[in-house]
Amino acid sequence: MKHILVPTDFSSCAGNALNFAVQLSKIIPAEISVFHSFEIKGSLYSDYLGVNKEFNNSQLYEAQEKLRVLKDNVKKKDGIDVDIFVSEYELHKTIFGAIEDKHIDLIIMGTLGAGNIKEIFMGSRTAKVIGDVNIPVIAIPKQYTWKKPEKLLFATNRFEEDTSILNFLFEFSDLLMAKVEVAVYTDEVHDKAITALEHTKKMPEYENMLRDKYYDNTLVSKQLYGKDFQDTLEDYINENEIDLLMMATYRKGFWERIYHPSLTKKMSYHTHIPLIAFPVKERE
Repeated sequence: MKHILVPTDFSSCAGNALNFAVQLSKIIPAEISVFHSFEIKGSLYSDYLGVNKEFNNSQLYEAQEKLRVLKDNVKKKDGIDVDIFVSEYELHKTIFGAIEDKHIDLIIMGTLGAGNIKEIFMGSRTAKVIGDVNIPVIAIPKQYTWKKPEKLLFATNRFEEDTSILNFLFEFSDLLMAKVEVAVYTDEVHDKAITALEHTKKMPEYENMLRDKYYDNTLVSKQLYGKDFQDTLEDYINENEIDLLMMATYRKGFWERIYHPSLTKKMSYHTHIPLIAFPVKERE
């Protein structure tokens, strides 16, 4: 990870995301780009009168000034230089453009959860980015306070062997000097009884494979049973003091997204610890 992108609307939620990026860059040296995005509004008539032009210029100047203050504060407090820019395009277009133009490796965004209408909207923006981009995204909850991650949990509903996911998991944990835990979820309601038996039988074999391949004798593996994925996972996170959650996102077709929404997106609304969403090209 050489270049981190952080969107900001200058809220405390976005500030948490930026602070996570800054603290992370002290452990894993990386360039940080911070941007504010807003879409220029206008109509032919109002533009002719100069009304919108003046208003838009005022907005642009205000955003630039806020970013300068933010940049100065980060430098003064943490000694880190951040790159700043304002975009006149909407969030998604700006992110995709930055990924290509600035060679972004990681996106860090704040998420407000799902407590009210505003929070659902803000949370959905992060969830949409998670589902659309082809690089990892870290979602930072509103109430989160930075803590150096000591335990990283990879949660999945399969015995994942995709090397792109596993390599990232273990390389990232090595850089953080964090312990790795892997949890495979079995749905008590929807999975067949034979599935639970197969998971139980395969778990030790899977753990040994991961330990041998990634030379990690401290690895812990766990089979999770539950009727609700989110509740089961949150209980495990709380009971085992997990600092960082990682999940894979899989590309799906339209109807699959409607009837089987992404568990990773769901967790981005509810988790109270940072969530790393890692994109996978293959279909689920």
